[in-house]
Amino acid sequence: MRLHSLTVTAFGPFAGTETVDFDALAAGGLFLLRGATGAGKSSVLDAVCFALYGEVPGARRASRLRSDHAEPLRLTQVRLELTLGGRRLEITRLPEQLRPKKVGKGTTVERAQTLLREWAADSGDGTPGWRAVSKSHQEAGEEIHRLIGMSREQFCQVVLLPQGDFARFLRGDSEERSKLLRRLFDTERFQHVEAWLAEQRRSHEAAVQTGRRRLRDLASKAEQAAGPQAEPAAGWVPAEEEPAHPAVDLTSGVLGWAAILRSGAAEQLAVAGAALAGAEAGHRGAQAARGAAEELAGRQRRHREAAAEAARLAEGAPAMERDFGRLAAARAAVGVESVLHLRRAAEAAHRAAREEERRHRAALGGAPDGEGRALARAEAEELAAAEHRLRAEVVRLEAARADELRCADLRREQASLEADRRRAEELAEEAADWLADFDGRLAALQEEQSAARAAGARVEQLDVRRGELTERLAAARRRDELRAAIALAEPRALARRTEALDAREHSQDVRERRLTGMAAELAAQLRAGEACRVCGSPEHPEPARPASGQVGAEDEERARAAQALAERAADTAEQELAGLRVREATAAGAAGPESVAALAETLGALEREHREALRAAEGLDPVTRELERLAQDQARQLAALRDAGERTAALTARIQTLGGEQEELTRRVAAARGDAASVSGRASALARLAGGVAAVAGAARACAEAALRLKEADDELARAAVAAGFPSPEEATAVLLPREERDRLEARLTGHRSALAAAEQQLALPELAEAAGRPPADLPGTQAGLLAATDRLRRAHAAHEAAGERCAALAGIGRQLAELAASLAPALDRYARINRLAAVTAGTSTENRLRMRLESYVLAARLEQVAAAASARLVRMSGGRYTLVHSDGRGTGNKRSGLALRVVDAWTGTERDTSTLSGGESFFASLALALGLADVVTDEAGGMPLDTLFIDEGFGTLDEQALEEVMDVLDGLRERDRAVGIVSHVADLKSRIPAQLMVRKGRRGSTLALAGREDV
Repeated sequence: MRLHSLTVTAFGPFAGTETVDFDALAAGGLFLLRGATGAGKSSVLDAVCFALYGEVPGARRASRLRSDHAEPLRLTQVRLELTLGGRRLEITRLPEQLRPKKVGKGTTVERAQTLLREWAADSGDGTPGWRAVSKSHQEAGEEIHRLIGMSREQFCQVVLLPQGDFARFLRGDSEERSKLLRRLFDTERFQHVEAWLAEQRRSHEAAVQTGRRRLRDLASKAEQAAGPQAEPAAGWVPAEEEPAHPAVDLTSGVLGWAAILRSGAAEQLAVAGAALAGAEAGHRGAQAARGAAEELAGRQRRHREAAAEAARLAEGAPAMERDFGRLAAARAAVGVESVLHLRRAAEAAHRAAREEERRHRAALGGAPDGEGRALARAEAEELAAAEHRLRAEVVRLEAARADELRCADLRREQASLEADRRRAEELAEEAADWLADFDGRLAALQEEQSAARAAGARVEQLDVRRGELTERLAAARRRDELRAAIALAEPRALARRTEALDAREHSQDVRERRLTGMAAELAAQLRAGEACRVCGSPEHPEPARPASGQVGAEDEERARAAQALAERAADTAEQELAGLRVREATAAGAAGPESVAALAETLGALEREHREALRAAEGLDPVTRELERLAQDQARQLAALRDAGERTAALTARIQTLGGEQEELTRRVAAARGDAASVSGRASALARLAGGVAAVAGAARACAEAALRLKEADDELARAAVAAGFPSPEEATAVLLPREERDRLEARLTGHRSALAAAEQQLALPELAEAAGRPPADLPGTQAGLLAATDRLRRAHAAHEAAGERCAALAGIGRQLAELAASLAPALDRYARINRLAAVTAGTSTENRLRMRLESYVLAARLEQVAAAASARLVRMSGGRYTLVHSDGRGTGNKRSGLALRVVDAWTGTERDTSTLSGGESFFASLALALGLADVVTDEAGGMPLDTLFIDEGFGTLDEQALEEVMDVLDGLRERDRAVGIVSHVADLKSRIPAQLMVRKGRRGSTLALAGREDV
């Protein structure tokens, strides 16, 4: 992969369009990206990653891609031209962003876009040019990923070499290294294998535990079914808290114990069966004795009851004879009874009719007019003629009655019309008065509306001025705060720089003193008979002696660490001071020369003026609404005035018409009414009189008819008494009895005869006579014997059923235990195999001596390759001193093994931890790791050559000699036709690397420019 050009627009800190010509920049193989802190050096690398993958590196994924300095109409865009797999491609990406609407105000969302083009000898028209490959995000991403052969995480690690990550990788523990290696080498499938095995182990263990719980449940049921006398299950069943073991047979002991329980239950069932047979025989004998005693007692009781009943019936015989005579006389008089009832009914009807006639005549005679009193004494024919005459007069009065009702309606209508005419005249007067004041109110409201509109325009002007003053006041306050912070930071930065210089001078002094006493340091390591590491001689005639104040490697390392710490503190303080000055300059430019107090006073006066204008402008809407309402009221009042005049005229004409009609009707009603108050009253009086006459006539006719029916009933009663054998009706009536009394006497006589016959029949039975001669039956004794036998039988039945149920339950549980034993055997076998395999892959088994997980084993092999590739460069960077090796040694405590890194020091022949390297040594060790990892990942991804690499920062920790050695290694990369870009602001690199890309920052965004050595 080789980059050719990069064009960014409105991206990150770049407000405009900036282009990087990588072909020109990387012509010498090595180029430098330099610029001030925060200028945007890393944003160039972000743009390359975004063009390839649609995302920036992970640490900056949450940041905004669009430049805050860009113009609203300029869209954010990145275009990258590169060669991948022998194909020259151009990738253009636009992220999702907001842009101003083309029509109207506001913003709209511009969707993300991706365009992939390829340079072709024939672009479609016979000439070379760019040919579109895809406009789809997914298709373009898949094609680029296929050509690169690396994921975004791998690309960011092996092309955009982040030194901070590899420094942590160098010094970290196995867990930290595994995080990076796992992302780069795609070992997720081995994690899935481990997880699958662990899940299988859990599921198989759950099956075994389920079997154990089922075994415990069955054993508990068997123990409960066997009863308290059986052998307990505690010694045969594994405890619930005991862990599952794949090699333990869980069921053999329980099956034997269950067989013992079944044998004991069978013996108990046999004993209970024998006891039940004896209890049943005793119960049958007790039932027979009880039955014989009950039968004897019943016969003796029936004989006593029959004798007592016969004696009682004999005592009531005379009374029965008297009742028989009364019943015979009453039966003879039954023929007179029905005729007597008819005569009594006719007599009652005659009395009622006579009373009804008297009442009606009294009511007619009490009428107020003389005609009613005269008719009250008249006969029936005269009353009928008077009724006909009166009803004809009522019919003639109906027509006059309608005229009377119409006359009353006309009076009410005239009164209503008069009231409506008065209301119409009042409405006309009110509308005229309102319209007289309309012009004055309209002029006043129009004047208020003009004043409110002028105040609204003033509010808009004041809003603009207030916003500007508010921003200037905030900027002035930030300016003053930053100036105070700068005043405190300047001496602090100066002190940190002085401390850094002192630490550097001390470190150089310690190094010189160590170099001076190096002979004595080497002499201290000499041993008799061992070859000298300098000259190779086994004899040491005059070894050097340590001088006073001799320093060693530890002293030098401490001095170097103190120097690095002091320089970092100085750099941090200076960066903070520079940041404060930049922010102070920005705030001062936005605030202007005025002080905070002056700006606050001006803003306060403007606020007061704004509030007054706002209060005046707020009256515009109410005044406008009042004007609209006033216009609507005017239209309503004019319409009301016109309607009131028209209605008054119409009502006046109607009132005159109704007056003429009323005069004619009044004359006709007066003629028909006569002396009565009204025609209706006259008609009602005549109708009441006619009704009274009709009632008296009807009552007279009913009374005559009732007298005739009474005479006929008397004659019929006399004939019925003679026919029944009685001299007169009175004698027949004296012996009559009601039907209920006759039935009661007959039933009593029949019952007496039947009861006497039954008692005599019972006394004649031979078995009752024989039982009466025997002693009384012993019921309590036989009952007590039967109860005792029943209780023995019930207990025997219960014991036998319990024994049978116990045998059946134990047999069923035994079958379940056998089935469970058959199913648990293969489950235990599977669990044993999967448990062993999962423990080995998880690194927890004793068979795994290194306690290394499966994924760690794979990553350890990759790390071993990385260490070998890194050592080839580290040897050159360290002057042949250091080599990186991979170690399978176990970590401290409970930490797993497999991903340890050690550094071999050729000067001392020792192997030590990478955390003991100094700052500069750590840099070139991490750089060697990064380059070695790039080679291994490239091979893993399919061998795609990486012709362009970037190294981001880290050179500030190197001394001059170490920097030379690192540059030699980077030159070696360049010799293999690679372009290496270094992102740094280290001053020494400016003179060492001619080709440079300068990133300049400003208040309106950053810019890019190519610079040679003459621009340094």
